[in-house]
Amino acid sequence: MRKMLLAAVALAALTLPATAQTYRFAVVPKAMNNPFFDLARDGCVKRAKELGNVECIYKGPVEHEPASQAQIIQDLIAQKVDGLAISVSDVAAATRSIKAAVDAGIPVITFDADAPGSARTAYIGTNNKDFGRALGEMLLQMRPEGGKFAMISGGPAAKNLAERVEGVREVLKGSKWEEISGSPLFCNDDIALAVQQMQDLKTANPDLAAIVPVGGWPMFAPEGFRSFASKYKKDLESGKFTLVVADTLKVQLELLKDGFANGLVGQRPFEMGEKSMDALLALKKGEKVEELIFTGLDRVTPANVGEMLK
Repeated sequence: MRKMLLAAVALAALTLPATAQTYRFAVVPKAMNNPFFDLARDGCVKRAKELGNVECIYKGPVEHEPASQAQIIQDLIAQKVDGLAISVSDVAAATRSIKAAVDAGIPVITFDADAPGSARTAYIGTNNKDFGRALGEMLLQMRPEGGKFAMISGGPAAKNLAERVEGVREVLKGSKWEEISGSPLFCNDDIALAVQQMQDLKTANPDLAAIVPVGGWPMFAPEGFRSFASKYKKDLESGKFTLVVADTLKVQLELLKDGFANGLVGQRPFEMGEKSMDALLALKKGEKVEELIFTGLDRVTPANVGEMLK
């Protein structure tokens, strides 16, 4: 009788539904002190909670340091996370790290900044050439009379930023806009440095008619940016000086609304975080995902900034 009871218990255990597999997916930004990536983190956490069987791990270098990012990826591989979503700081370094992860059986996607020649399965984020074109188009539409302009970029080894710079140049080529020598300046995602570079550009080039940061860095230091822009408020209003800036974080929208910039072109980092979780979960289930998943752009001027803030 006892043997029959034990057999029945064993059979019941076999027929019980298996506990749902849980996954630990890591999102690795370029820098954790960049508020742009906070939104990607929030999207990741929200989607992981909705999925129920997914944990979002958000970990990256505090500042923009490609070597630190590579080490963090190696640590996550050693921890045997179930998937990686990486915003690539340095293409060469990330390509090696991605290969190590894939060799360890960990699916990898990139978001925000890509390494297309690597072993990553997919890229989720902005079409960065189109992003640059949109920045150039906004400047050209606002000030077709042209003048001298300069750009500010982040890290020189970031492919996404190089594509934005190329996009701006592509649109403005043949127009009345002329890029000054030494442009772009590279702030390496240092927001205080980005503000200082804007002032340095204006001091060295008093006739500079526009500055186009291809990332939102200077506006992420709102007090410093406001202090800089307030010196040229009348010129910003008259069209003598123009600021067209990448990204549309709330703090940037507020600065635009207050007249400290002329226009913004924004990405959708929250959506990047959400879609990264979906893509990694699909890969763990053996499903295919599209190689390029573009999340779109938002163009904001004083005419529609109120709607964006809502």
